[in-house]
Order: sequence, then C-alpha cells, then structure tokens
Amino acid sequence: MRAVVQRVSEAHVEVEGEVVGRIGLGLLVLLGVGQKDTREDAEYLARKIVALRIFPDAEGRMNLSLKEVGGEVLLVSQFTLYADTRKGNRPSFLQAAPPDQGRRLYEAALEALLAQGVHVETGVYGAHMRVHLVNDGPVTLLLDSEERLRPR
Repeated sequence: MRAVVQRVSEAHVEVEGEVVGRIGLGLLVLLGVGQKDTREDAEYLARKIVALRIFPDAEGRMNLSLKEVGGEVLLVSQFTLYADTRKGNRPSFLQAAPPDQGRRLYEAALEALLAQGVHVETGVYGAHMRVHLVNDGPVTLLLDSEERLRPR
C-alpha cells in the first residue's frame, strides 16, 4: 500500500462540483492499494500516518504528530500510485488492486485511522475527483507499507 502524505493548512475534495470532504489543519493522504496488500498494510500505514512527527513545535522544528496538533485527515483513493512507467509512455496499472479489493482495503485504512481517534473526511472511492489543498511547508512524504518488511 502506498500513500502520498501532504501536510496542509486546508484541503477539500469535490465530486461533480460538490464538496464531499473538507479539512482544516492536517494531512491530505492519497492512498493507493496494490494487488498484494492486506489489512495489515492498511493498519500499518494508518498507525504511521497518525504518528508522523511532521508538524512544527514552538521552535519551528517538525516534532509534533497529527494528534498533538489536533489535526484532521482527508483520505482520497488514488490507484495511480501503482503506475508502472518503465516501458513506453503510457502507464500500466497491473500492480494496482482490482476495484473490490482496493475499496475493501481503502475502507480498512479509514477504519484504522478512525480507531485512533482522528477526524477523517474522505473522497468518493472510484469517482473522478478534484482535490484542492494548501500544502503547508511544503511537506510531502511518500509511504509504502512494503518498507516495514525491509531491513534497516
């Protein structure tokens, strides 16, 4: 499972011109699900996202977590995070999970975030969405649940 995590001062997502999710201070999380991903991957990423110390403390250092600043999460599905662009110019999405598996694990990640007491807004799984954000910093991180399996 892959996530692009952006620290934002505000963000919202629209579907067909209607705002379906909106947050203030917090994290915009673009979440992609791969064919080999499991519920364990979703739970790992949710824990990691909430624990990331990427908000500034009193001295301006990235030292505080989402919960410590009372931040929110805007969770948006994005299968294109599994694009393979090594051959040619048209991305292949063969590594992305099929829609049913992707939805199930996206919802597992949502449940895992909510279980940690974080306020979460979402996009609409599988819809064409317009995501608006004010990236604060900018701070943008790439997370991959496979990293937990690799030796340090």
